[in-house]
Amino acid sequence: MTTEPAEPAGAGALLAILRDGRSRTRSELVQLTGLARSTVTQRLDALVEHRWIRPADDAIFSGGRPAAAFSFDPGARTVLAADLGATHARIAAMDLTARVLAERGLDLPIADGPEHVLGRLVDEFTALLAGTGRTLTEVCGVGVGLPGPVEHASGRPVNPPIMPGWDGFDVPGRLAHRLGAPVLVDNDVNIMALGEHRAAGPEVEHLLFVKVGTGIGCGIITEHRLHRGAQGSAGDIGHIQVAGAATEPCRCGNTGCLEAVAGGGALAARLRASGLDVEDGRDVVGLVRAGDPAAIQLIRQAGRDIGQILAALVNFFNPGVIAVGGDLAEAGEHLLAGVREEIYSRSLPLATQHLSIRGGALGDRAGVIGAAVMVVEDVLSPAAVDRAIRAAEGPEPTPA
Repeated sequence: MTTEPAEPAGAGALLAILRDGRSRTRSELVQLTGLARSTVTQRLDALVEHRWIRPADDAIFSGGRPAAAFSFDPGARTVLAADLGATHARIAAMDLTARVLAERGLDLPIADGPEHVLGRLVDEFTALLAGTGRTLTEVCGVGVGLPGPVEHASGRPVNPPIMPGWDGFDVPGRLAHRLGAPVLVDNDVNIMALGEHRAAGPEVEHLLFVKVGTGIGCGIITEHRLHRGAQGSAGDIGHIQVAGAATEPCRCGNTGCLEAVAGGGALAARLRASGLDVEDGRDVVGLVRAGDPAAIQLIRQAGRDIGQILAALVNFFNPGVIAVGGDLAEAGEHLLAGVREEIYSRSLPLATQHLSIRGGALGDRAGVIGAAVMVVEDVLSPAAVDRAIRAAEGPEPTPA
């Protein structure tokens, strides 16, 4: 049995090396890749021509003549990102390291429907770019998070419960037509997980991000990659049944779901029933911060209910970090204490030996930063860079 020889590293592989921010000479890249110097030179020239890299400001000295060095150019392209919520949105323009160039929050109800929401999004993106001095021609990709289930391969929402008119809508197609750039779409919890993983640093390989708002969901990072599952619905822990809550009705049609027990809407409804003026989860957090005993007790119990489900995931998945975000996470230690109580009492000691359970580091910016990370990792993958260079160079001449 013969094996095909491995294909030599292309220009995209060189770019992947340079993305760590260090400048490198041709000689260093020859040593790292095993390619011939002439091949490395040719591929570096292509990356410079397409503005993915640039000559470094300072030459590198090694005893003889200074050697020219090259570094990644994070400002070569612009990424647009949007995190759409039930009533509000956050948008941003970023560079290729997901550094924010400009951002803003918007009042933009998702229930207004895809035509209105996406049309407004295009207008707001255009205005945001104008403020940075950049144009749509410099945009290499657009990332969008939606507050509902998304089939990631197509970018279409699938039966989203709080998004009337969005089911099956071609979100990437509509935005790509207007913005002239490829569009990636995922659910809001997944992009928040990507943002929080970026904030956690490269030493964190396995992370669970739990969003606790009106609904409850989980983003799963394993070996530095987002795990979406077969159809993109991995992490939907909000509809796992909580022990002892079998009679609580859920909007999904079942009973006893975590969302129906510990979601912001469920907690607000209980406080309203006791006579308090509470509209949603944010109001619940406001009462907790004001020291209301009933609200504090409810938040602590919600943490325990969430922790009960997460304890099973800790035993199964063994993450290194659990980060908790979303509106109810603003209650801080009152929620986290309940989560920790259940996880540490129900999980195996080996699984919790080095486990960190903490609040999210990025707050309400996690989604928009994660949407940009999603685009950057797609656009700058070695295969994508090689395809872009080949497409720009045009088809090879046909032999005579």
